[in-house]
Amino acid sequence: MKIAVFGATGATGRLVLARALEAGHEVRAMVRDSARLPISHEHLHVVVGELADQDAVDATVKGCDAVISTLAGSAGTPACTDGVRAILAAMRTKATSRLLVVSAHGAAESRDCSPYVITLRTLLGGRMRDKDAMETLIRQAGDIRWTIARPPALTDGPRTGRYRIGTELKITLTSRLSRADLADFLVRAAAEDTHVGQALKVAA
Repeated sequence: MKIAVFGATGATGRLVLARALEAGHEVRAMVRDSARLPISHEHLHVVVGELADQDAVDATVKGCDAVISTLAGSAGTPACTDGVRAILAAMRTKATSRLLVVSAHGAAESRDCSPYVITLRTLLGGRMRDKDAMETLIRQAGDIRWTIARPPALTDGPRTGRYRIGTELKITLTSRLSRADLADFLVRAAAEDTHVGQALKVAA
């Protein structure tokens, strides 16, 4: 299948690219600077552009069967919300309906009074509000077949293939997930067309 990847130069995005290519998929990735993408493959097509450039976003999505976003905002910058807004517009124009995004446990209705969520939202309040708004946009897009992944703290550990998925998983201050396993989940869910319309916790 053909997969579009946004956030491809980030720590998780690079692993999504590698996992998708390893699984035999054709990948189109949008990046601001191609020099920051240390992956070269005959089935990898790079689009250089900004999320604010709708034509570049459209070109990335065109002809793809699924879109994976690993966008991560910085303090004071709603990159996830703005990026997903542009992605959704492209998906409607290019007749692509499958979207998988990385959010975080503690966003939207997963916000609770647990020590993990209180700590996360205290330290990263702006980024979490960006995730909240991004999830709202996705849920309001009635023509999009979405899956939201909500991992706990991410590590640079190896891909194990041993991770838990569900809406009722207990996430604590010690919960972890390797970025490689998160990438594995995203690519598998895209290829197998599973977990549509679900916001799932994914943890080791």
